[in-house]
Amino acid sequence: MINFVGAGPGAVDLITVRGKQLLEQADIIIYAGSLVNPGLLGYAKEGCEIHNSASMTLEQVIEVMKAGESDGRAVVRLHTGDPSIYGAIREQIDMLEELNIQYKVCPGVSSFCGAAAALGAEYTLPGVSQSVILTRMEGRTPVPPKEEISLMAAHQATMVIFLSSGMLEQLSERLIEGGYTKDTKAAIVYKATWDDEKVVRTTVGNLAQAARENNISKTALITVGEFLGDKYERSLLYDPGFTHEFRQASK
Repeated sequence: MINFVGAGPGAVDLITVRGKQLLEQADIIIYAGSLVNPGLLGYAKEGCEIHNSASMTLEQVIEVMKAGESDGRAVVRLHTGDPSIYGAIREQIDMLEELNIQYKVCPGVSSFCGAAAALGAEYTLPGVSQSVILTRMEGRTPVPPKEEISLMAAHQATMVIFLSSGMLEQLSERLIEGGYTKDTKAAIVYKATWDDEKVVRTTVGNLAQAARENNISKTALITVGEFLGDKYERSLLYDPGFTHEFRQASK
């Protein structure tokens, strides 16, 4: 059995209980060394075989999994955050299925959740935004044309932008082209939940300068939208004048 495990956003104690147990039981761990907190490897048992996939190809990763499976050893593929978001697990799963190797996925806490916690923010505020767009700028890896940043920005929903902290001049231009003003609130969250986490509150027009001033060029999420502001409507769920399945209105 190959277990894909979400490592969480960074802090060692933010992995799930199930994920921690799988790490403790693993005979082989293949971890995404460029992003996963190496402190998580402290959960590995003595004698566990550990591979850093940062220097490996997909084929090399699969070979390690295949060898472990044939020897009857428990293999954990440790991905940052939640494996379903920019985790590149589909291609691994497809190759495992071709080899008739069983697998399971253990979800994890995504860094976009860690960023919200660092900001003390709620992405979905009544009267402000009820949708969250998780996306990224195109770089060496393209994005579908219909998902270009300015088209996403046109929705004026909450945006969380991954893998783009090295392209902030272009990002600002695309966001403004899509309808945000240069004064729209934004924030840069560097290494959310890690010990060296940094939160920089700024505006869409000032993203690049704010990152330079704080020496941030990678490993950061960009959040954009009025959820960062002070105005919103009270939730009906807890309004005394609102009736629902579990409570009658009191006035």
